[in-house]
Amino acid sequence: MANLSTAQRNAWSLAKTLMVCVVLFKTSNGFGVMPTAEYDGDAACILCEYDPFNP
Repeated sequence: MANLSTAQRNAWSLAKTLMVCVVLFKTSNGFGVMPTAEYDGDAACILCEYDPFNP
């Protein structure tokens, strides 16, 4: 993803679409978004968690 703002919008959209909690994390190549249950990376890389049930 190009920048943090775009990553944040995509993370919230994904959380609402899938109705699952997702995490926004930073990598050496930029930002990533994935369901929280599937994330097994470094917890220090997580920037935010999006919960569609608790906006």
